[in-house]
Amino acid sequence: PLIDVDDLEEFAIRPAPQGVTVKCRITRDKKGMDRGMYPTYYLHLEREHGKKVFLLAGRKRKKSKTSNYLISIDPTDLSRGGESFIGKLRSNLMGTKFTVYDNGVNPVKTTSSLEASTLRQELAAICYETNVLGFKGPRKMSVIIPGMNMDHERVSIRPRNEHETLLARWQNKNTESVIELHNKTPVWNDDTQSYVLNFHGRVTLASVKNFQIIHDNDPDYIVMQFGRVAEDVFTMDYNYPMCALQAFAIALSSFDSKLACE
Repeated sequence: PLIDVDDLEEFAIRPAPQGVTVKCRITRDKKGMDRGMYPTYYLHLEREHGKKVFLLAGRKRKKSKTSNYLISIDPTDLSRGGESFIGKLRSNLMGTKFTVYDNGVNPVKTTSSLEASTLRQELAAICYETNVLGFKGPRKMSVIIPGMNMDHERVSIRPRNEHETLLARWQNKNTESVIELHNKTPVWNDDTQSYVLNFHGRVTLASVKNFQIIHDNDPDYIVMQFGRVAEDVFTMDYNYPMCALQAFAIALSSFDSKLACE
């Protein structure tokens, strides 16, 4: 089925159609003076015959205390005030926990009279755990996303304070209306002397950054997978109930995570 991306903003937050894997690739651009530190990441939808359709661009903000990525539907405009700003990814000070927001208003910056529907939504939270093997073994990540209602629409989570956030709900085991996902544990392969996952040909280079996200109830259903195919090229595929913005931001967090030591 042809995936319709005419309205990029709408497409980016729409869950993948059920039964369809949305296949994308991420290109990392390190050109320019400070791009080594602040590369731009471009997400494209892969079409048949090698055609690609631009979806999203992301870039780390420079003057931010914590890692803070702006995500835009315009590859040339990565500004916070721009028309194309669609979401952001922000980390805690440790760089181990990340939250993905849409382009709504930060509740701290508003008065209470504000319309609830303009408050920003939290679209995902990502937690990286240090593993017992130090940095040598595969890392563990938990991904928390809003649940779906009976009409297969995303539950709207618009926290007004710290206690209502996805991370707080998850940490307090208040997982009603949220979905908790984990990365699939890679299997040790004696031949290659490395931990491996089966990406069915979508990933060609070994990297600790490669991962697959699953729900514990159904470990064979890959909600999202991400992996390296060239020095600065990665494939990113996602399935229902994830959307492009969630998946792209999760991938950006994996580039950034302090625990993602090579």
